[in-house]
Amino acid sequence: MQCRPTSRLLSLALSAALLPAAASAASFVNGLAIPGSLLDLSGGTTVNNGRVGFFSDIYYDRNRNEWWGLSDRGPGGGTLDYATRAQRFTLDVDANTGAISNFKIVQTVVFSSNGSPLNGIAPSPVSNLGLAHDPEGLVVLPKTGNLLVSDEYGPSVREFTRSGELVRTYITPANLIPRSAGTGTPNFASDTGNTAGKRTNRGFEGLAVSPDGNYAYAVLQSATLDEGGGNGSINRIVKFDTSTGKAVAQYAYAMKRSGQGQGVSALVAINDHEFYVLERNNRGVGIGADFATADKEVYRIDLAGATDVTSLNLATAPAASYAKVSKSGQVIDLDANTLAALGNKSPEKWEGLAIGPKLSNGSYLVLAGTDNDYSVTQNGSGTQFDVYLRFSDADPYATSIQCPLGQTTGCTGALSSVPGNGSYQLLPGVLHAYTVSAAELGAFQAPVPEPTTWGLMGAGLLGMAAYRRRRA
Repeated sequence: MQCRPTSRLLSLALSAALLPAAASAASFVNGLAIPGSLLDLSGGTTVNNGRVGFFSDIYYDRNRNEWWGLSDRGPGGGTLDYATRAQRFTLDVDANTGAISNFKIVQTVVFSSNGSPLNGIAPSPVSNLGLAHDPEGLVVLPKTGNLLVSDEYGPSVREFTRSGELVRTYITPANLIPRSAGTGTPNFASDTGNTAGKRTNRGFEGLAVSPDGNYAYAVLQSATLDEGGGNGSINRIVKFDTSTGKAVAQYAYAMKRSGQGQGVSALVAINDHEFYVLERNNRGVGIGADFATADKEVYRIDLAGATDVTSLNLATAPAASYAKVSKSGQVIDLDANTLAALGNKSPEKWEGLAIGPKLSNGSYLVLAGTDNDYSVTQNGSGTQFDVYLRFSDADPYATSIQCPLGQTTGCTGALSSVPGNGSYQLLPGVLHAYTVSAAELGAFQAPVPEPTTWGLMGAGLLGMAAYRRRRA
């Protein structure tokens, strides 16, 4: 299924040092609202086995000119069976303007280990992570083409083949494992009994890879339980050696604020020390969201000069004893431009961010995407309902309609059935296209091995030689 834009769809210091303001602001180009009913290519036909999960992360593999979108643990919120997966998609990009169109799923990859799908169901027993998987960040390792995926449950980083088979799991630093500080017993499924390590549903949310592929960087969504928990504003970025799967450093990142569900949702490498980071609160148009002032923005950060805080507790260490990650002023305000298809309102969950192809004028496309929670909610007994919203309303969730899965009648909420005039829709997945100048992007380094004219010529000569040998 393709989605085409229409008039309704377009529209170093010892404290947290600030980098200079952006050389030039990012420019919004256009956006797509992708129907919430869209199915992937897994063969599933219902929300629990086939509806596309938009976009816990986005990655652009410029070595293969491929776009990837990541689905999270599924529509059951960790309570229902769901084989976790990623989607490879195509997207037309206007080389002159950066305008996007024609979104299309071309491959669905289900994550598995020894033939068993990695599942979105929360870990059981809670002390054993097992095959539980809540994917939130994705990159392609430039040297191998394998998929590297970060997970909230562990928090974990796992490497998969391009067909989705588990290759290995990186070693999670002990201070991030959710556990009782007294007994050391972990609970990967909830915060019950935990006093240290990551908060539940706040594990490795963003993931980036260095241009040479030697290091991966995973960022927690927010502060650990023993470093402020829900009220902490100092987060951690973990640097992993991709050859060993071991963490080699941790850095302190100061978020804009704490509270209102504030957290980091995406991390994108610009070079081996600078990154884009997406921060957001949990306000805006969503499934059950507290509809209030949305606050979603992208910053540029620099790890150069930041202290390795692996051995420190950031809640008790004096602020003058370590240097935090440097952080720029706002680069992109994701709330500044909205789509008519969403009633010109900002979605709640901006979670995907990627640096796309270089355009003809030397600028770069930056693509941002939302997680729509499959446009599903559930009650206390686990019964699921499709959620339809009228985006023209002041608070679309307050006037929403909850219907039995796959049905438009027998509903509850504002109406007992979904009107046939299209005024109510499932929550779409949203993509925004921006352009950033080469000057703003700074010392951007593309992942290696990057195709070159000589490399392509050499590949052609080798192919011709092989052809001649077959003919001989």
